[in-house]
Amino acid sequence: MNFPSPSVYSFIPLGKSAMEAISNQPKAKAVFIWRISALHTIAYFIAGLFALTFMNYSQEFGSETMSKLMLPVDHWQVAIGLGLQPIRGVIIALVLWPFRETILASKGWVKLAFLVLGLSYLSTIGPTIGSFDGYIFTNVSLKYHLLGIPETLIYIFLFASLLPFWYKHSSRGMNFIVAIFVGFILLMITTCL
Repeated sequence: MNFPSPSVYSFIPLGKSAMEAISNQPKAKAVFIWRISALHTIAYFIAGLFALTFMNYSQEFGSETMSKLMLPVDHWQVAIGLGLQPIRGVIIALVLWPFRETILASKGWVKLAFLVLGLSYLSTIGPTIGSFDGYIFTNVSLKYHLLGIPETLIYIFLFASLLPFWYKHSSRGMNFIVAIFVGFILLMITTCL
């Protein structure tokens, strides 16, 4: 498999280390997986924290309708679920790897945002809350279908926009900051258990 020439990434003012990460195929895949996994974990945490804080998820998940579908936010499995997000991030990275040229190209983050919105929220495989099929096939009120939209949009914006930012500002310092943030998130989870 040939990796695209650096001209595909001409919109990114790359430093030497970032150029090497894109040019070196095996290293490029590892870098891509790390970045997607870390950004997914961070975006998921921030969007979830927003929803928990400002959208009253604790009360909403305790409602008669939602308690049949969702665990309480203070349940141990919810904390473990957050801790497993880096693994989910690896899965996302492996799925996105064949499309890296598109999502790292100019305005690629917009395409990534629409891809994530379309496939993971609006048009899921099953009738999940907020999805197209969810509106049609579930008895859940419109309130609950709309409840997750702000959290979803925050996640999508952070995830899709921070990826090209990280490629533009690739440095050991940036990797260190992201690693500390992911480590902090995972450490917080262990305190919740």
